[in-house]
Amino acid sequence: MCKETGPFVDSEFEEFMKSYGSLMLRRYNYSDVKRMTNSFHNKLGKGGYGIVYKACLSDGCPVAVKVLTESSGSGEEFINEVASISKTSHVNIVSLLGFCYEKHKRALIYEFMPNGSLDKFIYKQESPNNAFCSLDWNTLFQITIGIARGLEYLHRGCSTRILHLDIKPQNILLDEDFCPKIADFGLAKICKKKESIVSFLGTRGTPGYIAPEVFSRTFGKVSHKSDVYSFGMLILELVGGKKNYDTGESLTGEMYFPDWIYKDLEEQNMLGRGLATTEEENDMIKKITLVSLWCIQTSPSDRPPINKVVEMLEGPLESVPYPPKPVLYAPQMSVSQFSRISYSITDEEDSDEIVEETVSIK
Repeated sequence: MCKETGPFVDSEFEEFMKSYGSLMLRRYNYSDVKRMTNSFHNKLGKGGYGIVYKACLSDGCPVAVKVLTESSGSGEEFINEVASISKTSHVNIVSLLGFCYEKHKRALIYEFMPNGSLDKFIYKQESPNNAFCSLDWNTLFQITIGIARGLEYLHRGCSTRILHLDIKPQNILLDEDFCPKIADFGLAKICKKKESIVSFLGTRGTPGYIAPEVFSRTFGKVSHKSDVYSFGMLILELVGGKKNYDTGESLTGEMYFPDWIYKDLEEQNMLGRGLATTEEENDMIKKITLVSLWCIQTSPSDRPPINKVVEMLEGPLESVPYPPKPVLYAPQMSVSQFSRISYSITDEEDSDEIVEETVSIK
């Protein structure tokens, strides 16, 4: 069954760590964390569950330390990260080097990513110094493929299947060569290898990237396809150079983000933020746009699994079918109009054993 952690006391945490074989990770005292962060001097960023600081190990190696806030509750996010990342080893997954657990004082020590998170490079309105323009389309394309390969590893390459459930630009870190690494596994669910579908109460993720079925089960079951949806929305942002939602606008404006991209695609307008590009780059942008639109199809069964996404991205443009407009963003078109349209691939994952577990999200 997919694992969902609950409240932990110290003794239960120790047993949990042993059961996951995570003691191979170095365990640090809180005093060590305070020393390596120079008393939490250099803050890199802040997330929903903690603050990230730049730090140095005793050998001078730079690292990033995420200190979880005491308000993060029972430690579910902490346990998820340690349990998830300690079982991974992939070029597109951030490496966890160690952790600290002293009752309510919890920290995670990661490899340091000098170029920070992807959002710094794709949002025009948040980049007064035009950092988003500094990456050429070939680099952005390689970032796209790297994220897809990281997800493919989580869904198919691990000893367990890991659903991330919070894919967004802020959780994609870039190393010195702009190689993307998926980070922040605080909302992840760990499943047995052949399990595809999970069930839980409540909603998890970040607005703008949450798949429809996570909001309402009437759209389908929550599964690895929910990560595919989030990936699609992330890549559409990369193409468009703007957020897919604006908290200052109405929900209606929020829900229509892909419309203008789809319209440009239909009318064969210039894609990719209006930047001057070569014919080769135009084909590249069109391909990732088509793939992204497949990824955000309203019905999970109409979305390709992540291994097919990788195949499409790595293959020729001509091999990517034209996607239907996602129903969720076109209310004037009934669901029945597209219910007969699906991506013509065989998803061997969907034929795997399905195990559901209902749990409480606190």
